[in-house]
Amino acid sequence: MTIDVQLKKRRGAFALDVAFSVRGPGLVALFGPSGSGKTTIVNLIAGLIAPDEGCVRLGGTTLYDSVAGIDVPVEARRIGYVFQDARLFPHLDVRGNLLYGAKRVGAATAPGELAEIVALLGIEALLERRPRGLSGGERQRVALGRALLCRPRVLLLDEPLAALDLARREDLLPYLERLRDRLSIPIVYVSHQFEEVVRLATHVVVLRAGKVVAQGDIAAVSLTAPLREMVGSEGLGAVIEGEIEALEPDTGLARLRVGTGRLKIQSEGIALTGLVRVQLLARDLILAVEPPRGLSVRNALAGTLASIVADSDRTHLVEVDIGGPKLLAQVTASASSELGLSVGRPIWVLVKTVSLRGHVYPAGPTREPPPAAPSAPGGAAAAHETWADAPPP
Repeated sequence: MTIDVQLKKRRGAFALDVAFSVRGPGLVALFGPSGSGKTTIVNLIAGLIAPDEGCVRLGGTTLYDSVAGIDVPVEARRIGYVFQDARLFPHLDVRGNLLYGAKRVGAATAPGELAEIVALLGIEALLERRPRGLSGGERQRVALGRALLCRPRVLLLDEPLAALDLARREDLLPYLERLRDRLSIPIVYVSHQFEEVVRLATHVVVLRAGKVVAQGDIAAVSLTAPLREMVGSEGLGAVIEGEIEALEPDTGLARLRVGTGRLKIQSEGIALTGLVRVQLLARDLILAVEPPRGLSVRNALAGTLASIVADSDRTHLVEVDIGGPKLLAQVTASASSELGLSVGRPIWVLVKTVSLRGHVYPAGPTREPPPAAPSAPGGAAAAHETWADAPPP
């Protein structure tokens, strides 16, 4: 399903003017600093606020078109919405909260449908508990399940990890990966944390002051100047994907094919088959103009210098093509001069294996058959109007 968004909205001094089109399934990350318009966009898609002009289309269905005079009501848009706070009903147990999603849209929930979503989110042991007895991460998983039982055509997640501490965020991320990889519907994910975007996104829309300043797949966007300005030197680096060729139990490493080269990474939690996503931080890379020998560094990727630009008065950013994927290294201006770095020159990129710890993520979506329930017909938005008027216990 393709998401097509072209929207304008003025709120006081803030003017939103955005356009993007993404083919799903997968996870579209809306990334940018606070005040860039991320939440406004998802509220416009959901119909919670009215655009000044534009259009919103999901596949062949038009939800809003200012020219054609189309404005589908919130409750008829079939959109699942999960907020920063879970907004569970305190008088209902987890099972009741889950089933309320289907009840609100008049859909009968099959036992297999509920069981499938419960298993997908790992909340089997929580069904008889009340929200007050759940952790923040558990509450968000229940909110996700409730939204899915509305049988939405798209899932909107507005910074679902923002209210959680670091440990709870790490607990919830694998479940978000499962949703990304297995659902047959697209997910729009709002975040100002680039670490979450690196781990989850298949497509990124970078926002600043109500405008789209970059968009594309995560590998392409990771190299763009607007993103570099936002993430700073600590998060600066290329995101690449490759295929696992072999695991080395004796060394605890896995061999990953990237471009025309091979990269050894920590193998913990990695399956033998499929793709792996790796973020290579620019500050961790070392460049050589000759084939390296006699070094403890386990990775040396041969490539061609694709571009070199001044990052500051003292540093340069060097982009290296390694046979398709591109890496980004940060070197001092003096080193750049001494090495005679120039576009088109053969170059070797040295990567310490230990520097990759914590930057290896599953690359989605997978090719597994998606669950039937989330793509079934019917459903409505799990939004303010939908959940605010819970019935008495």
